[in-house]
Amino acid sequence: MEKNLHIVTGNKGFVGINLSKYFKEKNKKIIGVSRKPDLNEVDYNQLDKKMLDGAKSFIHLAGKAHDLKKTSEDSEYFKVNTELTKTLFNQFLESECEVFIYVSSVKAVADEVDGFLTEETTPNPITVYGKSKLAAENYILSKKIPKNKRVYILRPCMVHGPFNKGNLNLLYTFVSKGVPYPFGKFENKRSFVSVDNLCFIVDELIENNKISSGVYNIADDESLSTNQLVLIIGEVVNKKAKILNLPKTFVKLIAKLGDVLPLPIDSEKVQKLTENYEVSNLKIKTAMQKNLPLSAEKGLKKTIASF
Repeated sequence: MEKNLHIVTGNKGFVGINLSKYFKEKNKKIIGVSRKPDLNEVDYNQLDKKMLDGAKSFIHLAGKAHDLKKTSEDSEYFKVNTELTKTLFNQFLESECEVFIYVSSVKAVADEVDGFLTEETTPNPITVYGKSKLAAENYILSKKIPKNKRVYILRPCMVHGPFNKGNLNLLYTFVSKGVPYPFGKFENKRSFVSVDNLCFIVDELIENNKISSGVYNIADDESLSTNQLVLIIGEVVNKKAKILNLPKTFVKLIAKLGDVLPLPIDSEKVQKLTENYEVSNLKIKTAMQKNLPLSAEKGLKKTIASF
């Protein structure tokens, strides 16, 4: 009989909540794994072989996110992102569970991208977050995968969806309050991935046993500039978006002031909003032989409408 049980760590996080909802709509049963389990969840320490044997897939979403305030200890990233992943992957290998999906990040490869990021790009993470994710990837890739199992490492770019936080909220605040977006001079291209497309891919990997184990970048089909994004937000909130073309040198000067004074922008925010970061999804699209359900623009409109 086909197994219909799926184990999900980090099920209370933004992606986890959306994936759980997506799976329920597909009549898939879930066991959530959490450090503080609710009624229908289990603690990491309670996860045993019997539970894994009864599951078709094990989706590992849990991790320590990139801390922009830089208050976290480096060891904490390796404890959560690397060591926990090793433990869970070992449990998977010893069980009868078929599919293991580790949700890593493009940040395990590069913090800045020249051209397109592909799976062939040699990883060189700068942050401890990226290094801890890459260490987990390397551990998974170092193990021999039994014939009856499939193992996928997913590297999503910036994931967005209804009610998530991040730089989209900052842009939304700019536009909805009628504040002009001041970085119009910066021409950039960025990849995003809607949580709907990510859930679709995860489901496809579980169901399609013809997709080979391996590392896959996850992104929407189209890249967008931040200026385009500002215009899309204006369209959704029904306000004419204002874009200012301030000189780049002036913007960078204000950002430097924001590094030491409590201003709404600082160097990191300007970098995030204006950098190029394009990610190729060609490998996963070729493997699935299917189109993604949402275009980049449609996915972003859905997210923005939820704010």
